[in-house]
Amino acid sequence: MSDQSSQPAQLPPSVIPDPQRLSYADLAEVLRAGLRDFRRAPVFGIAFALVYVLGGLVLYAVFLASGQSWWFIPVAVGFPLLAPFAATGLYEVSRRLEQDAPLNWRAVAGCVLAQKDRQVPSMAMVIMLAFMFWVFVAHTIFALFFGMRPITTSTADMLLSGPGLMMLAVGGTIGGVMAATLFALTVVSLPLLLDREVDFITAMITSFQVVTTNPAVMAVWAMLIAALLFAGMVPLFLGLFIVLPVLGHASWHLYRKALP
Repeated sequence: MSDQSSQPAQLPPSVIPDPQRLSYADLAEVLRAGLRDFRRAPVFGIAFALVYVLGGLVLYAVFLASGQSWWFIPVAVGFPLLAPFAATGLYEVSRRLEQDAPLNWRAVAGCVLAQKDRQVPSMAMVIMLAFMFWVFVAHTIFALFFGMRPITTSTADMLLSGPGLMMLAVGGTIGGVMAATLFALTVVSLPLLLDREVDFITAMITSFQVVTTNPAVMAVWAMLIAALLFAGMVPLFLGLFIVLPVLGHASWHLYRKALP
């Protein structure tokens, strides 16, 4: 008979509070809180952002070396979808700062690594599948507008042509719908999974409820995230060393306000 005492105790599921009403002032407040956390623990923010930045640079180098640098455009559009998972470590830093808990690499990394036995990997798989599906959709849209013709012009000339502009319009619309759906399912689900004992389906449903409770405020938050991430990606992703940590910490504080 197996030794049951050696098995880790199964914690009871957490009670999820009802989503709270948020205001535009709350967005400004959580951004200030995110900047404050980054200033208090900049080493952690820069280190976690480094993984994200290096990933972007590697992708760009691969496309550039293959002579298909324009493919980096749809990948860059979908790349921010991975940001919530990259920010998991930042959520733990913010949680420890608000609790005045010890803040060191052993504690933070240990908490992040411990998530492999919880629900975060399942949530990460959802995000990765969404990202891969977007890349597939982007390839399909390109094929519909340009077929199998070889690319004989520059990327700018191709995108500014008639088919190119139409492709951008269609791709932008489809990508926007996909991004909005994934945003609604993940905006508070990852910090929720880190903070409480819930399954990833419940976390996604709760996140969607937060968005539907605050549609206008969360739409502005989504646009702020997209604008800041793209601004940070422009100078060789270097701006993300500041943008990603601040947004990661701010997302934790937004979760705290939405589900106190």
